[in-house]
Amino acid sequence: MARRCDICGKGTVAGNSVTRKGQLKKKGGVGQHIGVVTKRVFRPNIVSVKTLINGTPRTIKVCTRCLRSGRVQKVV
Repeated sequence: MARRCDICGKGTVAGNSVTRKGQLKKKGGVGQHIGVVTKRVFRPNIVSVKTLINGTPRTIKVCTRCLRSGRVQKVV
């Protein structure tokens, strides 16, 4: 399943998971230092919604932000 919103086009984004080690300065340490950086994926919250498009009911994949902001009306 493609993780892309049919309305706004929001999709997966790659980034880094940064592991930090060391005690915080405000807790008496010398500060945090970056240990290991590994790749990770940020995935959008995509849901399948039945909606009316040009008068016909269709199921589309929509991010919850578009659904919440009212860009798409659900058909019950």
